Amino acid sequence: MALVIAAAPLGNEFLREYAQTRRYLAGRPSSAVFTPDGKTVLFLRAQATDPGQLLYAFDVASGQTRELLTPAALLKGAAEQLSVAERARLERMRVSARGFTSFALSKDGQRILVALSGRLYVVELASQFVTELKTGEGAAIDPKFSPDGRSVGYVRANDVYVIALAKNREQRVTQGGTDEKPNGLAEFVAQEEMSRFSGFWFSPDSQQVIYQSSNHAGMEQFSIADPMHPEAHAEQFYYPRPGKQNVRVALWVKPVSGTGKPRQVQWDVEKFPYVATVNWPSQGALTVLVQNREQTMQELLRIDAATGQTQRLLEEHDAAWLNLDQDFPQWRADGSGFFWLTERNGGPEIELRNADGSFKETWVKKEAGFAEWVGFDNVTGQVYFAGGPNPTQTEVWRQKWGAAPMRFQPQDKDPGTQTAQLSEDGKALVIAKTSRQHMPKSTVHKSDGTVVGELPSVAVEPSVKLNMEIRQVGGEPGFWAGVVRPTGGVKSGSKLPVILNVYGGPGHREVVDSLRENLLLQWVADQGYVVVKFDGRGTPRRGRDWERAIKYDFATTTVDDQINALTALAKEVPEMDMKRVGVYGWSFGGTMASLLSFKRSDVVKAAVAGAPVTDWLDYDTHYTERFLGLPQAHPHAYEVSSPMSYVKDATSGLLLIHGTGDDNVYFVHSLKLSDALFRAGKPHQVLPLSNFTHMVPEPLVLERLWQRIAGFFKENL
Repeated sequence: MALVIAAAPLGNEFLREYAQTRRYLAGRPSSAVFTPDGKTVLFLRAQATDPGQLLYAFDVASGQTRELLTPAALLKGAAEQLSVAERARLERMRVSARGFTSFALSKDGQRILVALSGRLYVVELASQFVTELKTGEGAAIDPKFSPDGRSVGYVRANDVYVIALAKNREQRVTQGGTDEKPNGLAEFVAQEEMSRFSGFWFSPDSQQVIYQSSNHAGMEQFSIADPMHPEAHAEQFYYPRPGKQNVRVALWVKPVSGTGKPRQVQWDVEKFPYVATVNWPSQGALTVLVQNREQTMQELLRIDAATGQTQRLLEEHDAAWLNLDQDFPQWRADGSGFFWLTERNGGPEIELRNADGSFKETWVKKEAGFAEWVGFDNVTGQVYFAGGPNPTQTEVWRQKWGAAPMRFQPQDKDPGTQTAQLSEDGKALVIAKTSRQHMPKSTVHKSDGTVVGELPSVAVEPSVKLNMEIRQVGGEPGFWAGVVRPTGGVKSGSKLPVILNVYGGPGHREVVDSLRENLLLQWVADQGYVVVKFDGRGTPRRGRDWERAIKYDFATTTVDDQINALTALAKEVPEMDMKRVGVYGWSFGGTMASLLSFKRSDVVKAAVAGAPVTDWLDYDTHYTERFLGLPQAHPHAYEVSSPMSYVKDATSGLLLIHGTGDDNVYFVHSLKLSDALFRAGKPHQVLPLSNFTHMVPEPLVLERLWQRIAGFFKENL
């Protein structure tokens, strides 16, 4: 094993600018939300080279934007401080920005709630008057308005609290919360794997809360020490590994006054230990979606808040696994029924169900390529969603019952990748869009498609253009492929080494029509490479069977598909030098880079594996058991899926990169693989990123990191 440090800079100004502008995303509007009357769009935005976000308001009628609030005004010159819990929560949400990282709007649209340095502030939208809430000692986590807008709830010191805004006085709701048994906080796997970041919810009348209690007793704790500061104490986190003790979650209902005994929600917790989604709509039933540990069964339960008793509304089964979407159930405004997402017919479909859970009709069929819920317009009776039949693109569509889905912008010849927010009255949308030609921009539209204006950006625009082609390769059904060539093209008859940029796993597509996702790959290509990427089986947007083909095996179908797609593309792209192939990936992509390097060293000559999972017995339960099953029942799935099992076959050059402070894929993964390679006499290199987590947000380190990666490929290809 060789321990390496960053190589000397390659002198590329683009890479420095890319890092300093935080991937050219700093300065672009984010988190756009309409006020209830649809007249204003609130959004966050930082400066071009500053991660600190400010709050702005865009007036729909005039198209004018004004600054509403700044972190500096609230902190009065003091430095921003984040607690361990706050940093961990932002990590789970993949948020690297600072300042205002989120905000909440009261239901009547009169007040805004922001958190900063663990403190809470309420802003009167009309007057911009700011009130700091008098919370007790410790950071206030997951703050939210009550539905009536008169109170703010949050979690502090492991218990739920509420402040009545009129008196600005803190009221304790729950009792007895500890680090081992907190109240009101979403547990690790809920945040990391379920995209559920909250652990308490208000009733529609604001008089009660339903909250979770989490019992970590008997669970393992992982420690993360800062190797640059050995004098400091290590931070400890509860981390559930496959086949071992999971957190035990219960739900309780209690008045916000804190009086009386809480009522426990009753369901078969032994059969369904996971609390996936909780929903308490203004009209409709209080519901909880629960899953079995293998995630092959789930039930949507109606909860009687007065007694805690539950009644099953519907159930879902899948022999492989069930995907989660936090937007469902989506109750209609009158409470007459709810929209539900299912894949039981071979692909994602949106159903309309009656209030008792019985099936009413299928609204959006699997052929529509549903990807993300946008909203429902009660006036026109239209569902808005993002997706489409082409998995490399994501557009906004709308559909009435019984009609075919229609593109919201049918005249757009540059579709790309879109996300959207629908106003409460259905009369306007904010669409954020990127394509191969443009970085993300956010535009405000009337429901007839008319552009009202653009949320202003102060971002630096990239100095390079993307030279990327998207095509399908191989026989039916074919693999989607992305090819990035050097900016000036490739001289006829020339051969260039190939870099395979890989992820290749669940929940993520690499081949997307987006400049922001591929800019860095253009820089790599301009170093003298053809950069390619493929989405094989196991990736989303190709139907249920395509996605679930990797059940019980992360290392066979995934690796075969990447190599088969690479080989098929090389027959069509003659400038690819198949004798000089390198591979790069991060997270699951890092695992794939390791597997490709070990299993297919006949093709792959060099690999860079960033933050790889190397032993799936050391990753978390909810993710790993979903795909590989319980290790007690399927030990072979864990063995065949681990790069550790193929160390003996390693012959290619390998660079392992890992943050020592990673609390998602712990540093132990790269250490274990390096140790196994060293003991097997297999040369390799390790680049530890001191005290970095799963993300690398610091500009200088990001710049040096990619200089090192480029240098490694230059040395080995």
